[in-house]
Amino acid sequence: MSSLFRFSRAWLPLAAAMALASGCPSAGDKGSLGGSWSKTGPLATARAYATATLLCQPGASCPTAKLLVVGGYDYPTYLASAELYDPASGTFAATGSLQTARFSHATALLADGRVLVVGGNGSGGTSILASAELYDPASGTFAATGSLATPRQGPTATLLPDGKVLVVGGIGPSAILASAELYDPATGSFGATGPLQTPRAGHSATLLSTGKVLVVGGYDAAGLLASAELYDPATGSFGATGSLAVARASHTATLLTSGELLVAGGGDESNANFLGSAELYDPTSGSFGATGSLTTPREYATATLLPSGKVLVAGGINDAASNPNSTPYQDPDGDGSSGRLPGSLSSSELYDPVAKSFSPTGSLQTPRALQAAALLPDGKVLVAGGRNSANNTLASAELYTE
Repeated sequence: MSSLFRFSRAWLPLAAAMALASGCPSAGDKGSLGGSWSKTGPLATARAYATATLLCQPGASCPTAKLLVVGGYDYPTYLASAELYDPASGTFAATGSLQTARFSHATALLADGRVLVVGGNGSGGTSILASAELYDPASGTFAATGSLATPRQGPTATLLPDGKVLVVGGIGPSAILASAELYDPATGSFGATGPLQTPRAGHSATLLSTGKVLVVGGYDAAGLLASAELYDPATGSFGATGSLAVARASHTATLLTSGELLVAGGGDESNANFLGSAELYDPTSGSFGATGSLTTPREYATATLLPSGKVLVAGGINDAASNPNSTPYQDPDGDGSSGRLPGSLSSSELYDPVAKSFSPTGSLQTPRALQAAALLPDGKVLVAGGRNSANNTLASAELYTE
């Protein structure tokens, strides 16, 4: 498979979606630290590669805020639909639909409460998109806004302190991208900034307490990247910073209350290289340092900062040889190979920033990867959708209680 489209045969859509899971609450498995998962109402539409955006500004008090879940795919359908999760009722309900079906897009909550949806892949997965849309919570509808200068799949979108959104990298129509763009909500248009020093996709981008954006890892045409870059909004430029000890893509990146960034897991599933290592970026020194390793190597997991300051890492995939949930396959892409698909994980774990270590916590009721996840106003974590070990798209959703 071309390095420009890094969806290994393990994650090419192979089957129709599973039936909807029950929305009735049920007790979850408690881990060694006491956390547990319980079912909540299912999505109206099974979906993977969707985004989840809480309709509440970071640090604000929004006890009744709903969660917007947008797009994704339920193979072979690429989704224009969107849903709102209401924590009060524990149910999802349809809201306005995207004007263009898309997956592997990016979203950002704007300062005025609207949600920017940008790029991705649409038209049956064959078209990389330049279009962008705005979701208005007041009307529950999407409307077109200015288009990207460069179509891109799998970019990152980061809200800057000045209210603009930085869109970075991803896969373009013919190459992995080094370009970056700024969306200005005041004009509804994108303008050039940057570029990156290294083209990258499968990376992470995180706004630091310094106001700069840290872009970490990913891959280019030559393979996985250990490098990282800092974007300075004052100059509109990227500069090198300390490198990871271990190159990685499709990892998690979580800003801790200390201001450090936790980078965990990831790897390259096409080479059966699933990582358990984790690293901490110190913005003061501009360097990465080792920290405790995950109890289970994983890629395509989610990581969520909890009110306690700990980080919940859930689901993902790992090596077929060590995962009992892995699924047999026989030459799915016609290259003469056979073996086992990497299986989705039901395990989850907590990172303790004081002890600098990971420990197991309650297990998901359904193994899943490529799910959407978000912290809710009541301190619970919602995970929804994704893919299971049989490579089916999921509609089920679960809540984690610490």
